[in-house]
Amino acid sequence: MRSCGDYNQDAVKKVVRSAVDALGGMGAFVKPGETVLLKPNMLASAAPERAVTTHPSVIRAVAELVMEAGGKPFIGDSPAVPGFNNVGRATGIGAVAAELGIPLVELKESAEYKQGEKKLFRILEISSKVMEADRIINLPKLKTHSQMFLTLGVKNIFGCVVGARKAQWHFKAGVDRLFFARMLVELYHAVSPDLTILDGVVGMEGDGPGMSGTPRVCGIIAASTDAIALDSVVLEITGGKQGQFFVLQAAKEMGVGETNLSAITIFGEPIDFFRLENFEFPKIGKVTFGPPIVRRFILNHLTAKPKETREKCTLCNQCVNICPTEVISVKKERLSYNYDACIRCYCCVEVCPEGAMKPTAPFLMRITG
Repeated sequence: MRSCGDYNQDAVKKVVRSAVDALGGMGAFVKPGETVLLKPNMLASAAPERAVTTHPSVIRAVAELVMEAGGKPFIGDSPAVPGFNNVGRATGIGAVAAELGIPLVELKESAEYKQGEKKLFRILEISSKVMEADRIINLPKLKTHSQMFLTLGVKNIFGCVVGARKAQWHFKAGVDRLFFARMLVELYHAVSPDLTILDGVVGMEGDGPGMSGTPRVCGIIAASTDAIALDSVVLEITGGKQGQFFVLQAAKEMGVGETNLSAITIFGEPIDFFRLENFEFPKIGKVTFGPPIVRRFILNHLTAKPKETREKCTLCNQCVNICPTEVISVKKERLSYNYDACIRCYCCVEVCPEGAMKPTAPFLMRITG
């Protein structure tokens, strides 16, 4: 882990190089002539300073190191919202690709990846571009996540699932976040990125991962060959507990990656140097279970639910279009919700361009703490 105070391009490249050198240098991961997918977080059309996406200076630094090692990098992702070129333009990632003369590729074509009968999910549909790349470098953003607590290295690989299929997974998982986390861990294991480099220079706290979250200076760039170990260290820095972070619960249960901090070797500054005081986590309701009448009561009274801030909402319909269970509609020039059928995936929160949609705690949840 390395400290980085801002996004000055020269400083970022120096810090990224130092972090990768501690693992053997880029040449240990990339050989001359190999195609290298750089997989950033390209969630939505947001300016870099909103901390919604991986900062372009980090992507540029990694791309330049890959080219120095003789690799052929390309940048690829499958954002949740339509308009891939708009996302590239707004985030500054498209400009990096153009200036370096490397492809910026929307991950659109899926291929079946057969895992076998011993896996929880025997077949995963993953972008064919991902599976064809010789090497994969995972470039997540340090952010909170209203459904999964945090979105870091493992969750960033969900962008290797193409477009609408993300909504299908959310629908299949429903409100069982641990089930969804198991899928994410198996997806991460199937994709097996060679290297994960986290952009935590300016991260996000609060109701992330979209425009509802709050940027926060964290001063971190971290690199690891094990995204689960990296996620474990970042969780410790933010002050969270493994019991709150569904991905690490699933990884530990499934025996994938390293979740034990005492077994993780940390190069650079120690954890205590990076600790973030009073880091604000999202308001996550309780995972529901039991008979339907009990589930309905918990969903409506003990689980946060999406709700727009009326004065910010422009009725752009992105939340309506993204909802996997079609529980959001527009009636009488305002949003209407069928909360009984809402699975609390918070896709609507992720894609809202105005930051109007937020997870809102119901009254009973607020008074019970």
